[in-house]
Amino acid sequence: MPKPFKEWKVLPHGRLTPVDDNILTVTGDIPMPVGNMKRRMTVVRLRDQRLVIFSAIALDDEQMRAIEAFGQPAFLIVPNDHHRLDAKPWKDRYPSLQVIAPLGALNSVEKAVHIDATRGDFGDPDVKLITVPGTRDREAALQVHGPNGTTLVLNDVVGNVRDATGFAGWALRMMGFAGDEPHIPWPVKLAMVGDKAALAAQLRRWAEQPALKRILVSHGSAIADDPQGALRKLATSLG
Repeated sequence: MPKPFKEWKVLPHGRLTPVDDNILTVTGDIPMPVGNMKRRMTVVRLRDQRLVIFSAIALDDEQMRAIEAFGQPAFLIVPNDHHRLDAKPWKDRYPSLQVIAPLGALNSVEKAVHIDATRGDFGDPDVKLITVPGTRDREAALQVHGPNGTTLVLNDVVGNVRDATGFAGWALRMMGFAGDEPHIPWPVKLAMVGDKAALAAQLRRWAEQPALKRILVSHGSAIADDPQGALRKLATSLG
């Protein structure tokens, strides 16, 4: 994993895409020893037009202007200590950002950027920040209720990389980050999951939401085809 950037550094990325009325998402490349890996940033607009940035990516000027037209960046969620790459440049660009990271990732993230809080209250009942149970307090998630259904924004605890090809694809599969279906990568299980039962219970609670429409993950495609079923299968995989 590259060291956290100190200045705004734009790596190859796509264009912001709306997934619901108040949610934008974009994917970009992150350099890895075995080749580039895709990562995702999600932007959620609150009722008062402030924005929650989940797993920040430095974008080019055109796409940053699109974000600013969408709303005012107000909260920056660093969802775990592996997703701090662009945190400091974002904070430098928007000094009023409140930076939030889960308690278990605090010490590592603080080496890149100052953390203002380990919990977040956005003043919007439709958007909830969650420290994912069973992850040693190291993983954050967002739950966003909208007029068209609920979007669950997860980070590393679920991967859904399907299109990995070539040597890089083979390596990602061997390392547990790519597969043929949504899965909990085995390195994440080893390093982050301290209580499988607690995590499985949370996955099942999310699966019980009939309005759940999609799951956005930091690495891989959105899960929009029976997200409830995918969550139940993930819970079962934990034993």
